[in-house]
This record gives sequence, C-alpha cells and structure tokens, in this order.
Amino acid sequence: MQNMNTRRTQNPAARKGNAAVSAKKQKKRSADFIKPTDIVRVRADVDRPMLVIIILLLCFGSIMVFSASYAYALKKYVDSYYFIKRQLLFGSLGLGAMFLAVFFDYRWIKKITLPFFVAITSLLAVTPILAQGGSIARRWIVIPGIGVRFQPSEIMKLALVLFLAWYFERYQKYITDYSDFRRSSVYGVFMPVGVIAFICLLIALENHFSGMIIMFLIGMIVIFAGGARKIWFAIAGAGAGVFAALAITMSDYARQRVDVWLHPENYSAQDEVWQTIQGLIAVGSGGFFGVGLGNSRQKHLFVSEPQNDFIFSIICEELGFVGAVMVILLFIIFIWRGIIIALRAPDTFSSLVVVGIVGKVAVQALLNMAVVTAMIPNTGISLPFFSYGGTALAMLLGEMGIILSISRYSYEIK
Repeated sequence: MQNMNTRRTQNPAARKGNAAVSAKKQKKRSADFIKPTDIVRVRADVDRPMLVIIILLLCFGSIMVFSASYAYALKKYVDSYYFIKRQLLFGSLGLGAMFLAVFFDYRWIKKITLPFFVAITSLLAVTPILAQGGSIARRWIVIPGIGVRFQPSEIMKLALVLFLAWYFERYQKYITDYSDFRRSSVYGVFMPVGVIAFICLLIALENHFSGMIIMFLIGMIVIFAGGARKIWFAIAGAGAGVFAALAITMSDYARQRVDVWLHPENYSAQDEVWQTIQGLIAVGSGGFFGVGLGNSRQKHLFVSEPQNDFIFSIICEELGFVGAVMVILLFIIFIWRGIIIALRAPDTFSSLVVVGIVGKVAVQALLNMAVVTAMIPNTGISLPFFSYGGTALAMLLGEMGIILSISRYSYEIK
C-alpha cells in the first residue's frame, strides 16, 4: 500500500523519467532475446567491391570470347562476330536481370522457393523424354516456335541452392541441436542429402555426369555451411564416390571418358584425345606472357569450339602464365567477397543462398581449369563469365543480382 501511495505522489517529471528508464530496459531485453522473425535489416548500397569484380569478370570474359571465337565463327557461320554478338545480347539481358534483382527484396524469393524447386524438379524428370540434340547426352529442351534451347539442370543449380537455404532456415533448431544426435543427423544430413541424391539421379539419366558431380558438390557446400554434423561428410563423400563409380560403370559414355583420361595412348590422337592434346599445346605454348591477345594459333580450328569449355586454354596461350594467374585471382577475390557478404547477411536463408551461388561459381571454375590441364577427365564444364553461353550467362548474371540484393542488407541491433 505504501509503494502505491508513493507512486501516486510522484511528480509528472519523475514518472516521465521512470518511463524512459523502463523503455530503455525493455529495448535492451528485446535485443537480448531477439527472434529470427524480428531481425533488423539495415538497408544500404550494394557491395561495391563485388559489383566491380562481377563487371571485370564479365568484360574480361567477353573480350576472350571474341578473341577465341572469331576464327571458328568465320568458318562455321561466315561471320566472325557471330558468337560475340550473341554473347553481348545475352550479357545485356543478364545485366538487366541483375540490376532488376538488386532492387528486389530477397524475402520474396524465399516465398516462391518451394514451388520453384518443385517445378524445376518436374521439368528435370521429363528432360530425357523431351530432350533433343543427340542420343547419348540428352540435356537440352527446345522451346517450340522460337528455337531457344536450355538445360533444366542449369536452372536446377539455383533451385537446389534456394531449396537447401530455405530448408536449413526452417529446421535450423533441429539441425544445430547437437545434444540430440539422431535428430540433428536426420534433419541436418540424411534428409537434405536424400534430396540431393534424387536430383543427381535425375541428372544421371541425362548422361550428364559432370552436372551430377557439380550438383552434389554445390549441395554439400550448403549443407556444410548450414551447420550439419561434420562427421557425416566423410561418409557422404565415400557414398558419393561409390555411387559415381557405379554410375560410370553402367554407362559406356562415362566409362569411355574416364578410360581416355587414364589411357590416352590407347586412343586416336585425331579423334578421342584430340581436344585434350590441342588444349595442352595451347596452355604450354603461351609461356610467361603469352603470344599476345588475338594471336592464338590453336583457336584456328585446332581446339574445337574454343569459345566454350576450353576457352581457358586460349587465355593461357594468348596471355600466358600472367593472364592465367589474373583469371584465377579474380575468382579468388570473387569467392572472398562472397564469403564476406554471406557473413554479414541478415538471416540463415540469405547467407546460405550467397554461399551456394558463390560455391557453384567456384566449383565450376576449379573443375573447368582441371579439365583443360588434364587433371580430370574431359567433361562439358563451362568457365563462368568466360565460356560462351546465352541462357547460361543471363542466368549467371541474374544470380549475381541476387547476391548484390542480399549485400544491401545486414544484421544489426542498435
């Protein structure tokens, strides 16, 4: 009773001061017990270093596409500018998509992630039936009427990243509850790996084993960054190796690729190992400074379609060791900046999306360079930003827009 009387006799100024103190305490308690849904998103400009790196990679890649392609384009299409014109067209469309995505709230992407993933999975399942362009590798679907073709597996790379990021945010409390080994293992490893294995199986049905490997590695990168138990990664890697070995054994197409790599002396230098030999000649003849931009000899119908998977060999020949190191450094800086954006991202979903997209670029760049230097079997893996590709380039730049959009937000409690 005395306390109540004391409160009633306080003057208005005192009551106002106490209310201010109480508000500060309440704000502090709210900050201490902030929920994921209450995350403060501080909006700023895009990450400028990342934007500069993307523009440099795109410009450097476009120059090399023209330098590597004009001889082959003249021979096949009687137009030296055929590939560069299409590259610039799709690059412009991709830049438009990128800058549009920059001002798009990434939280809307999270809302459509599940239906998007289901739709692309369904499309991937029917690709071997609808695909055109060959009886061995059936990866391409042609849109009737306009003649544009695309690979659903390329779209699936983004769809898988978005789905895993959505999944890990949704079940994060189960995944990171390491006191319950069974539950954290089921939610953190078994269920997402099961999804990845199913997607890899669909891609294997297309005889697209390089895509299967890339998809698996992208998925494992996201799972690792998502906080899953690390003990299962060795087991998952061993299981993936057994699965890949069985898939290669059951496919004449894949088995021959591996055998050509291991025993090139058993194959014709004018046929099966032609591309590998000519690519190595290009790499070796570049020396330290290269033969000069535009002066490659191997692009004159020695390296088949030099603007595609083997463009790195032309870079090595024309720009030498210095040019090759420049390309590698650009990718390293790109990865480093992506990691910084991911660490500053405001929530689990956005952080893992950045990790997945950056991981995809890193994996493809590493594998492409390994193929060109004959460190792994020759497979159709493009070099991001450099290899010629219409829809692939446009989609890559759209993904860069997602990264830049996420870079505009950061997690901060004031």
